[in-house]
Amino acid sequence: QVQLVESGGGLVQAGGSLRLSCAASGTIFSINAVRWYRQAPGKQRDVVATITSGSTTNYADSVKGRFTISRDNAKNTAYLQMNNLKPEDTAVYYCYAILSTGYAYWGQGTQVTVSS
Repeated sequence: QVQLVESGGGLVQAGGSLRLSCAASGTIFSINAVRWYRQAPGKQRDVVATITSGSTTNYADSVKGRFTISRDNAKNTAYLQMNNLKPEDTAVYYCYAILSTGYAYWGQGTQVTVSS
């Protein structure tokens, strides 16, 4: 079993920054890709950013230039640096890890609220 624990969410004013962390623990052999998703009330869960095992990154158009995904393989931790936050970024943010075994796991989510 693998557990993913997100942290770093909170309340911030528009234009501010937050850094989310996703720490993996348990039986981890190798994590291939890590994604951050977000889900606003009444909306579907959408992918925000992806980082592969080779550190290739991909971003949703809505966050390009503002968000940066990274990972520290030694710590089994992924990050999402969010700058210039906007009220429309308000959502629950989820970490999703895809292991080399093919199994994938979700974190419990962390709330990000951006006030105008």
